[in-house]
Amino acid sequence: MRHGAGADRRKGKSPQRRPPQPAPGTSRSTPQKTRMSGVSKEPLPTPRKRRFRPGTRALMEIRKFQKSTDLLISKSPFSRVVREICQSYSIAGLRWQVYALLALQEAAEAFLVLLFSDANLCAIHAKRVTVFPRDIQLARRIRGVDNL
Repeated sequence: MRHGAGADRRKGKSPQRRPPQPAPGTSRSTPQKTRMSGVSKEPLPTPRKRRFRPGTRALMEIRKFQKSTDLLISKSPFSRVVREICQSYSIAGLRWQVYALLALQEAAEAFLVLLFSDANLCAIHAKRVTVFPRDIQLARRIRGVDNL
């Protein structure tokens, strides 16, 4: 027996046998199914959802968000938080312009992105890939923003 003779066969699979076909011109013992136009009884098979390896989806999201320039926090919850904070500082109901809220949201998101990037550097320095709250606290303390 040659070494390469068994390499073409797959292990564990036996060949599939087809049922015998009746000769043309002979009648079948089972009646043929009537064909319905456009209606099928069997549901269509749904395509299987693709599974990525752990971490691949996170890297794809990071690349997507780094390419985009749109705001990541929704406008209406952010404006509600701003108005709530304003009510705690003044009794009179203050009104906000749309562009003022937009500028405040841009500044807040830029601050948070830089804070998280500094916290990520702190986590990498500690030989970790997960950002812990103590990394954010250290980044704020080094920046001098610990009074917020």
